[in-house]
Amino acid sequence: MTTTEITDPRPLYDSALSWALGLVRAVRTEQLTAPTPCSELDVRALLAHLVATVDRVAAVGRGVDATTVPWSAPQAPGDDWAGAYAQAIDGMWAVWRDGTDRLDRPVRAPFGEVPARAALMAYTSETLVHGWDLAVATGQDAEADPAVAAPVLALMERFLPAQPRGGRIPFAEPVPPREGAGPTERLANWCGRTRT
Repeated sequence: MTTTEITDPRPLYDSALSWALGLVRAVRTEQLTAPTPCSELDVRALLAHLVATVDRVAAVGRGVDATTVPWSAPQAPGDDWAGAYAQAIDGMWAVWRDGTDRLDRPVRAPFGEVPARAALMAYTSETLVHGWDLAVATGQDAEADPAVAAPVLALMERFLPAQPRGGRIPFAEPVPPREGAGPTERLANWCGRTRT
């Protein structure tokens, strides 16, 4: 699949979310305060951001400016982040599941006004990168299905410039991938993430 063939990004996003949800379900309580490759977030804060990201996608689907939705979700009762994430995903799909007409509508994402399909691809990338962050932080398999990660990587390499980074481009400099890195790790590297 090439990036020009991605007319409906929802299946890719669904696969990315399923992978990330599996990672969230495997997080142990003692890991919640562990650091992540996303240096400003520990595991608990990363989980709160993952939930909020799905809430933003739901808002975008309803025609709401994503920047009006908090960047971080409230504390999950009893630290049940898997339950909070699954509930957010179900609520988001209630908005996005039907019809392709909404994919061409302009939406307001944190990075500007774009067609809804472009916003979904960006959120798919964010889900994969933060899933990688979570997997690395908690010692889980950090590679999503290559059939999902590879086209997202190709798209990000095409549309996220290597320079400049920082400021309006909220990504660190690309990191050279380690030998044998899979497409999820290479995507994280392109977005400025490293394991150390």
